[in-house]
Amino acid sequence: MSAGLFIVYLVVVLGLIFEFLNGFHDSANAIATVVATRVLRPLPAVLMAGTLNLVGALSGTAVAVTLGKGIVDPHSVSETTVAVALLGAALWDLITWYYGLPTSSSHALIFSLIGAAVATGGFSVVVLGGTLKTMVGIVYSPVIGVVFGGLLMLALYWLFRGSRRAAVSGLFGRLQLVSSAYMAFSHGGNDGQKTMGVIALALFTSGLLGSSFYVPLWVMVACALAMGLGTAFGGWRIIKTMGHRLVKLAPVNGFAAETAAGTVIEIATRLGIPISTTHAISGTILGVGMVRAPRDVGWQVAGNIVTAWVLTIPACFAMGFLLTLALTRIAALGVPIPGLR
Repeated sequence: MSAGLFIVYLVVVLGLIFEFLNGFHDSANAIATVVATRVLRPLPAVLMAGTLNLVGALSGTAVAVTLGKGIVDPHSVSETTVAVALLGAALWDLITWYYGLPTSSSHALIFSLIGAAVATGGFSVVVLGGTLKTMVGIVYSPVIGVVFGGLLMLALYWLFRGSRRAAVSGLFGRLQLVSSAYMAFSHGGNDGQKTMGVIALALFTSGLLGSSFYVPLWVMVACALAMGLGTAFGGWRIIKTMGHRLVKLAPVNGFAAETAAGTVIEIATRLGIPISTTHAISGTILGVGMVRAPRDVGWQVAGNIVTAWVLTIPACFAMGFLLTLALTRIAALGVPIPGLR
């Protein structure tokens, strides 16, 4: 087996591990609210989310194409660049999972890839258009989530202003089953495609896809299964932060947060914009909480989440960049590493 082919196999393995960790780490995005409102117990909630993450991940490839050829120039990087990016993102996911921080796996993967690519070929390998589109999604998805979640909550309060609280809770307890399923599907659709894109990028740079970039069906299925399994195992530390410490939720609040977040994510997915599902659901939970009872919002927890988001960008860029530099030094000693000098 050639060294290049070995690296491709390594990328596939690392990609599936990252996708599993993505589902494990971001399971809170899909089920935090439905668990917090006690509409579903944790076990059936994660099983439901895992199944719909899988279905959502198989629903398209627009985001995968953006990740595969819209962030860095696929002709100017190597399969080793992709392997380093996946390793850096997986390490960041594990670090933030340990501390219970709902940071963005999307940020981690994208900026690890950019860092590794810059170390490989300089800043000229960054595709400005796709990167700017991604940055717009990163910045605006939580803002839109706050506004949309708050407006939807206001609309529901107005529509049911004369209803008994018990009746409203009973109705939205049932409706939240639908909204949480919608959230899980949309989460799989956006987050599930990101690893598909980087695995396809490694296949393309190694010449295994021919002259045209595309996402093979087996890559879609493998990544979808890995994410579904990761979600089914669940990230309970982050579920506690998202579903209990950020703001206390009733079923109607959970419905509003999940519906708003699912819609923001679904629109971005169909436009091929790789946004952070963590940003989206955190934003809608905050928007709902600000309407419901601003004093009950855990502003310190929200501040910690924002801090973790901000740290993700430079930390993952640095990990991708430094890991690639380290491999370059090793290659300079005569150890053959494909794509590095």
